[in-house]
Amino acid sequence: MLGTSLRDLYRERKGVRKRASSYDRTGGNRDYVRLHPGDKIDCCAIEGSGCITHIWMTMAPLEDGQTENWLHRKVVLRMYWDDEENPSVLAPIGDFFGMGHGITKNFVSEPLAMSPENGTAMNCFFPMPFGTSARIEVESEADQPLKLYYYIDYELYGEPIDSSLRFHALWRREITKGIDDTISNTLFQFGGKNTTGEGNYVILEAEGRGHYVGCNLNIHNLRFTREWNWYGEGDDMIFIDGEPWPPSLHGTGMEDYFNTAWCPQQEYNAPYHGIILGGGPNWSGKISVYRYHIQDPIMFQKSIKVTIEHGHNNHRSDDYASTAYWYQTEPHREHPAILPVRQRLPLPDVLPFDPEDFRACFDY
Repeated sequence: MLGTSLRDLYRERKGVRKRASSYDRTGGNRDYVRLHPGDKIDCCAIEGSGCITHIWMTMAPLEDGQTENWLHRKVVLRMYWDDEENPSVLAPIGDFFGMGHGITKNFVSEPLAMSPENGTAMNCFFPMPFGTSARIEVESEADQPLKLYYYIDYELYGEPIDSSLRFHALWRREITKGIDDTISNTLFQFGGKNTTGEGNYVILEAEGRGHYVGCNLNIHNLRFTREWNWYGEGDDMIFIDGEPWPPSLHGTGMEDYFNTAWCPQQEYNAPYHGIILGGGPNWSGKISVYRYHIQDPIMFQKSIKVTIEHGHNNHRSDDYASTAYWYQTEPHREHPAILPVRQRLPLPDVLPFDPEDFRACFDY
């Protein structure tokens, strides 16, 4: 179908513009749906050939004045195309819209944004084509009843969609397993060689034909030290179609994959890369970064495995969570059930603590 650049706006377009939203069906001003703990609701159930072009969502406790910590990790988003049973999109709602740690924060990129006030207005501009149907489901595992507001903007076409690829997004989390850091800090940060890619943090593993279009990555630095405590130095390694190490896409460091340099902490938003959270003193605390391959998608014919080291040679034990985005043919590899809500919540900000105490909660 026709593109959406400024240069294409004058061209005649085919199709019908539609919207599903949470507006008050009575004509009043209660323009939201109620979500009680354990509820699942369909925001849309569309029939026909078409493409979702924009999603906007926001939510808040049902009772004014109440607040709930980590709300955006407790609510789960699922999307289904063409009557599939295993969702193509499965992620906590905040992570899907580009920001982890169960919080919101103002940022802008080309495909995803969180807008004022304080990032609570969540926007997605990834196009999501479908051949026969589309369904978007929201599930609440929050402690309190919620108000959910949404727009789902889409187009319907009178002819088959022009691609066999479907949009996918998948969230995962891991307390990475590093090494004992009683060795010198220099050896811990820079020693050893990774010549296999085994033990890397896996952002995405998919089977089929398609292209990977990026991720957001959220890290909680769990190492307590007064020595140099940069969480990065992990190379990205992207294995295409089952290739051996070294893969054809082998990077030089975590900040390099996210298009920054020299252990950055400055918050920065560009269309395709950025730092939403830069961490605290000595790179402590929580970090959020993104890299979207809009101009440079990574194609695969049979499979793809997107990985990154957790520290050089996988030496670090930190809290990693990511959402990967890609397009591929169906059927896709079956996604496992999302982690239970208690295993999705952020870890305490207070250090030091032993990651082993928390890894047991995740059954790693």
